[in-house]
Amino acid sequence: MARTNPHRPFVPDPEQAALAPGVSGNDINGLGETAFRRPRMVYWAPDPDDIPHGSLQRYFYRQSAKEPDFASRRAARQAVLDAPLPLLADTVVIRDPADWTAALTQFVDSGLCDLTGVAEMNPDWVFEGHEIPQSRVIMIGVAHDYNVIATAPKPSAGLEVMTQYTRAAQAAKTIAGWLRQQGWQAEPLTGPMTGALAMIPPALACGFGELGKHGSIINPDLGASFRLSAVLSDAPFAPTPAQDHGIDGFCQNCHICQDACPPEALFAQKQTVRGARKWYVDFDKCLPFFNQTHGCAICIAECPWSRPGIGPNLAAKLARKRNRDATG
Repeated sequence: MARTNPHRPFVPDPEQAALAPGVSGNDINGLGETAFRRPRMVYWAPDPDDIPHGSLQRYFYRQSAKEPDFASRRAARQAVLDAPLPLLADTVVIRDPADWTAALTQFVDSGLCDLTGVAEMNPDWVFEGHEIPQSRVIMIGVAHDYNVIATAPKPSAGLEVMTQYTRAAQAAKTIAGWLRQQGWQAEPLTGPMTGALAMIPPALACGFGELGKHGSIINPDLGASFRLSAVLSDAPFAPTPAQDHGIDGFCQNCHICQDACPPEALFAQKQTVRGARKWYVDFDKCLPFFNQTHGCAICIAECPWSRPGIGPNLAAKLARKRNRDATG
């Protein structure tokens, strides 16, 4: 039996409800569409006026402005974004593709970030109306402090998300600068306003994990408790492969995040979205609570994979089960 949810029933703030546009975010995302198309930007636009839900994005900003610590965290992130990149070196460093990819481990080893991976750019990941000319996308993951994110939906969890977005931005700027110093053009992309690229697909493609029922990637070590950034470049990195840890099947039988979601925005089964069956979060139900709680984060905090030390044990159990099933 599901435990009682202290945040239900959830009733959106009338001020926010009045800002809802005439189009559903689920329609923008392609829920129920059986044919493939590229994604459309639904939220976190660099210019909120460019999207139907821009007034709601500005509402989010007004909510966070009520908490003094959010202003300082946002200023810290902006300082990272505004810092200039190194000049492009005249000499282009040549390496074997595998060596380029192996060199990324230095940034994990130094603590700059917690995950790196590489995917060949796929135009299917680019928002409609945009193009990305680079051939490679370097994905970066940074972990939350679980003890802080577990306080969701308190403002402290939202502040932790902002802290890690800043860290992810610093990692992207650093790796882009490292490439530029070796003669390769590189463009950092930082969340949550990632511009032209939908970040979850390349993060899945490069081996960061599998999509969870809550719509976030689940990594076997970090769970769902991490943030993404990226670097675009033509440097010839060797792609890192996608991974299957059995997490998708686990989510089919787990209802923890679904039961924990205050606005009941999570589906029990996969949905058809732009021609593919996948886990999907009801945007129209999720957004009001998300906006009123500085980003919510309940689902990623409640995910059993996010608890420190739990993920590797779950992955090992799933691997043993797959081996038993394979051998009969």
